Amino acid sequence: MKSTLADALKRKGYDTLTPVQQAVSAPDLQGRDLLVSAQTGSGKTIGFGLAIAPTILSDAQVFDAAGAPLALVIAPTRELALQVKRELGWLYHDAGAFIASCVGGMDMRDERRALARGAHIVVATPGRLRDHIMRGSIDLTAVRAVVLDEADEMLDLGFREDLEFILEQTPTDRQTLLFSATVPRPITALAARYQRDAERVSTVSERTQHADIEYRAMNVAPRDGENAIINVLRYYEAPNAIVFCNTRAMVSRMTARLSNRGFSVVALSGELSQTERSNALQAMRDGRARVCVATDVAARGIDLPNLDLVIHAELPNSHETLLHRSGRTGRAGRKGVSALIVAPASFKKAQRLLKFAKLTAEWGRAPSAEEINAQDLQRMFASDDWQSNVNETERASVDELVARFSPEQLAAAYVRQYQQRHSAPEELSEIKEAGPKPNVPFGPSVWFSLSEGRNENASPRHILPMVCKAGNLTKADVGAIRIADEESYIEIRKSSVPGFLDAIGPQMKIEGKKDIVQLDTAPDFSRYEKTNPKRGTKGKRGPEKAANKPSRLVEPQPAKARKKTAPDPSEQAKADTKPKRNSDGSSGPGKKPARRPKGPTPPKGKPSSKKNRARAASAKGGNAAPRRSK
Repeated sequence: MKSTLADALKRKGYDTLTPVQQAVSAPDLQGRDLLVSAQTGSGKTIGFGLAIAPTILSDAQVFDAAGAPLALVIAPTRELALQVKRELGWLYHDAGAFIASCVGGMDMRDERRALARGAHIVVATPGRLRDHIMRGSIDLTAVRAVVLDEADEMLDLGFREDLEFILEQTPTDRQTLLFSATVPRPITALAARYQRDAERVSTVSERTQHADIEYRAMNVAPRDGENAIINVLRYYEAPNAIVFCNTRAMVSRMTARLSNRGFSVVALSGELSQTERSNALQAMRDGRARVCVATDVAARGIDLPNLDLVIHAELPNSHETLLHRSGRTGRAGRKGVSALIVAPASFKKAQRLLKFAKLTAEWGRAPSAEEINAQDLQRMFASDDWQSNVNETERASVDELVARFSPEQLAAAYVRQYQQRHSAPEELSEIKEAGPKPNVPFGPSVWFSLSEGRNENASPRHILPMVCKAGNLTKADVGAIRIADEESYIEIRKSSVPGFLDAIGPQMKIEGKKDIVQLDTAPDFSRYEKTNPKRGTKGKRGPEKAANKPSRLVEPQPAKARKKTAPDPSEQAKADTKPKRNSDGSSGPGKKPARRPKGPTPPKGKPSSKKNRARAASAKGGNAAPRRSK
């Protein structure tokens, strides 16, 4: 490592490098093309700054006079490009580097003047850099290294043509580094085309879940999504939090809701101007706002300090987006939480996203009002107010309060003041457990037979309400119902049998004419089942389903005797003398039917006009009726 860069790292407090920084700056990879998959916040900016240093500095420790750029760093958004410029600025400060930026939203004339004065490193966005190339305001012939930061995001934003145009203008012997959180097929194709024998670098944090990010999937009722977001914000009380939405409309709605509830909130969406966007981010950085509601595109490339909480108000459409969103937190060794708000309709989608992203989330419910109040109490006890001594300016007020009020009144006043500074939590509705309900065993039961079967059009939907009404039962008291030809079988819970017998009376009749008999044992249903040597028992559904679903029973029929007897001579004689039909249905010798004469097809039915009558007569060989003269 160059000594000038090592000194800069030491001043910044970098005692040890992150895994990605160690991997890309390894001596055996010096000058090589690299395809690096590194998560957002893993220190990749310093990583590629160290990786390109031997290429652009050669054997020197400091740069010569600035001229045409030696290195290009291309980032997808203006915020990310300016962030990269700041990081590389202090890293290469002792090396005497001049770093210029070419990004959208800035004055292009100032950028052209900076490029004309000379720069060692240029940090740019694809669109603006292409404009400078086409205007001839930048010379790329001396470029030795090119870095594509967040390459997957640039392809998602539609910058593929711009990237290809830029790379075509640079020397072919350059060092090319591609950094991407994920490596989908388009990234692999781009690397194969514009890199030479690239080394694939996979860091430990890529193969395993980010250790500094806690993923939580929270089940909520269908109408409690926004209430759950409020409770999550209140439960964690993070210094900075970002709430991701999928649409601008949802951003506007969520921003208004949080603002009405007393949260200091800003919005980021595509409809904002660059000035409004910069003001919103600055409000988050200086503490005037604590919550940012944003869309995926608007939030790309932003770097907020102390961002400890990411909330997915709406689930993303891909696992790559889930990783990008969550990567905004858990940076520089800080712990972060990524919370997914999962309504019942989105349960399967959330499972798929976590599976494809290779993430393990803790499933549960959103924080309740009781949990938030308990958390507030702990935060109140941990406040520095209790440890600070009374200063001279406070002495008079403190003495007067102690003299006028009791300790209980003072404590109550403090609690009320603390609660007024925080938004009240929401009461969340109960939710049904996601997934299919397990089959519960019916338990001990007694079987009854009913003198009504399939021959009387009996069916379970007819028998169930009839039995429940006659025996004062509920549907839960009735188990399986089996229908045979002459009778039906009903399973009733054993604990409900005494009440059932009392309700139907000693006559043991239902609806006055249908006999019902209590059986000592369960009927033998095997004698009702037909067997098929190829498929086994017909209608058999397995022990679990057969016990909970009524099945159709078939009475066994006596087998018919099959005797082989000689044919009756008289019957055979009749069959031989019976006239055979021709293919046209006529009974005579087997002749082909006569071919229809050529000519117009005679009309079907009665001729409806003179023209049709004439056509019909012509087809029969006659003469058409003469037309009357008018």
